[in-house]
Amino acid sequence: MATFGPSDKLRHLIQSDTSLLMVMSRSGISLGFGEKTVKEVCEEQNIDTDTFLCLANYASGRQYDSRKLSLPFLISYLKNAHSYFLDFKLPMIKRNLLEAIDCSGTDEIAFLILKFYDEYVTEVRRHMEYENEVVFSYVESLISGSPADDYRISDFASKHNHIESKLNELKDIIVRYYTQKDNHLLYSVLFDIISCARDLDTHCSVEDSLFVPAVEALEYVSKDRKEDEDNDVEETAKDPEEDILSQREKEIIVCIAKGMSNKEIADELNISIHTVTTHRRNISSKLQIHSIAGITIYAIANGLVRMSEIYWSDLP
Repeated sequence: MATFGPSDKLRHLIQSDTSLLMVMSRSGISLGFGEKTVKEVCEEQNIDTDTFLCLANYASGRQYDSRKLSLPFLISYLKNAHSYFLDFKLPMIKRNLLEAIDCSGTDEIAFLILKFYDEYVTEVRRHMEYENEVVFSYVESLISGSPADDYRISDFASKHNHIESKLNELKDIIVRYYTQKDNHLLYSVLFDIISCARDLDTHCSVEDSLFVPAVEALEYVSKDRKEDEDNDVEETAKDPEEDILSQREKEIIVCIAKGMSNKEIADELNISIHTVTTHRRNISSKLQIHSIAGITIYAIANGLVRMSEIYWSDLP
């Protein structure tokens, strides 16, 4: 599939994938844009074009470019998604569910279905309010240059679970156990439950694949900036070559010298594989060393690792 670009007409994106209507809505794009291109509509409506295209391409399963993501725009997008689920979609399903099943109190299965749904909505609300109040607030403070010292996005990522599975479970319960003929509204509710579960899955994937790596990159930049400021204050003599590396890069070098794979490094340092790859590319660029053997020698020469810690079988 061809990647969506800024010169594509916005209506053509919707013709290609109608689910992108939700991406437009959460991005704050108003309808009635006629034959205008993505870039024209985004510029007129003060929408970040690069971030919108990244989200549209990601949501439709196309190649996407996350290098120019705007974190403030992405946070706004995610907050709008939370509002959609909590204030519109989930309450709408509840209203239709109440009309579609026997709520007289005599049907135990109907009672349990409603109880299951209410408990699920409470869980989703808790999940999204935590993100709104804790995670997004942390990132906003990070953007402003005054992040909390006791929190990292890895704290969120390590516990972040997709929340659509129980909705799929509810769908299966209704299909398998709730008996009622000629109930068109119930079929409509089931369709809404299925589409909502898919939408929630995509939403959580956006957080995992776009939001978390972008925040990790910002944390990396902020950490380097803080280290630079600390180095300006300290007047201790250091090896000039060592100063060009951040603390995180030194940690990566130690892991490389120990023969760890990118996945093992990511698990060890609680960061994404994408972030490890970015660090390794930066290290090679800074040191002008492109082999594992060279990096290992650098680590030993600069006292970052001991000879006894080296996994020699990985070295050519």
